[in-house]
Amino acid sequence: MSKFADIKIDAAIVRRAARGDARAHEIIYRSFSTPVYSLCLRFTRSPAHAEDLVQETFIEIMRSIGRFRGDAPLGSWIRRIAVSKALMFLRSAWTARSQALAENWDEETAGDAISHGVSRHPDEAMDLDAALADLPSVSRTIVWLHDVEGFTHKEIAKLMGKSESFSKSQLSRAYQRLRPLLASGDTESAAADALRSF
Repeated sequence: MSKFADIKIDAAIVRRAARGDARAHEIIYRSFSTPVYSLCLRFTRSPAHAEDLVQETFIEIMRSIGRFRGDAPLGSWIRRIAVSKALMFLRSAWTARSQALAENWDEETAGDAISHGVSRHPDEAMDLDAALADLPSVSRTIVWLHDVEGFTHKEIAKLMGKSESFSKSQLSRAYQRLRPLLASGDTESAAADALRSF
């Protein structure tokens, strides 16, 4: 899982946040805003859209924190909300632009190669970001959810309103697309290893 799993928040702070304590809200926001922003930026490739999604995510978190049961870590719950908000944004953008869900690679516009995150391996991060930016948004999203966030194909399918086979085929096609871009021997494991290092 990504950076969300490394962040620990005391249960007392969560209880205070559920009662509306502004200081507890601030602690949660400061703790999770960076990974939420990073995730949203990777999905949207737009700082302005990512910032909007961070705000939407935290509005939802503060409205819903009273229903957080603590069955899973707070970071997992926040990550799920952020992913949901990012996917809702992508779906609305697809609808507005009347795009198909990346059935034709050649019709996709290549993205920029700006590195949006911090990696323990900056050179690999630059190459990986450039390669991911070249993927259609659906494939990029599935690669990120599966290889970095640790979602299963079943979970991805549920989040995206698609089948498990759709998720698997998009991931396979993404690996095929990444192969020449990353120029390494075993692209599937190289891409997955590089993604997990973020």
